[in-house]
Amino acid sequence: EAAPFVEHLGLEKVDGYFPPHTPFVCFSGEHLNVKVTLLTVGKDTVYGTGMDNIGTTPASLGTFLALSKSEADGNPVDLLLNAGTCGGFHRKGGSIGDVYLTSGVAHHDRRIPIPGFDVYGTGKLTTLDPTAMAAALGYKVGICTTGNSLDWVEKDDELMKENDASVKDMEAAAIAWICKMHDVPYLGVKVITDIVDGPHATEKEFLENLHSAARSLQGALPKVLEYVTDNNGKE
Repeated sequence: EAAPFVEHLGLEKVDGYFPPHTPFVCFSGEHLNVKVTLLTVGKDTVYGTGMDNIGTTPASLGTFLALSKSEADGNPVDLLLNAGTCGGFHRKGGSIGDVYLTSGVAHHDRRIPIPGFDVYGTGKLTTLDPTAMAAALGYKVGICTTGNSLDWVEKDDELMKENDASVKDMEAAAIAWICKMHDVPYLGVKVITDIVDGPHATEKEFLENLHSAARSLQGALPKVLEYVTDNNGKE
């Protein structure tokens, strides 16, 4: 997902940004006179699969390390953009290729049926209001619900409905949680690769549409960056 964006903006790999025993990779450069630092969570070395790291654990750890390093270097982050693919919902008007700017996040697989802990488990956070940006750029707005499985079970779907989710991913709520700790504004930029409540198997639809979604992100992210730069302090 990140490769087209790295190439499009001419970002360069930054060696030594993360501790050497971690898998995370950093790229950096400038776009529209704004410093852009891009984090990818790298490949699995713990389980020996060599596959891309996915899910809330690597996403939260990588985000924490990146924000902590930026603060320590005296270069605090003004905005974190979580860009990636997601599942969408027919019931919320989503279609393959739609770009969503997220207005909030929640979890749908942290089921803790104990008073108080149930609220913690859902972990709802309201993030930046992207309504004006979405209207200007022609994108959609909705809440992103996060879980650590690509597929879902009936209870997940029940909770996704309760979360009023328009899109579903595997990282957003964890990244937004870290941003909240660091008092860093968070915005999700998500492109739909598969329809969660559609007739096709999620994994098949995801793989079929991944490359086209990555190209869509390549086009969407510079537009978001330009909008943010042009409207800094106005909204």
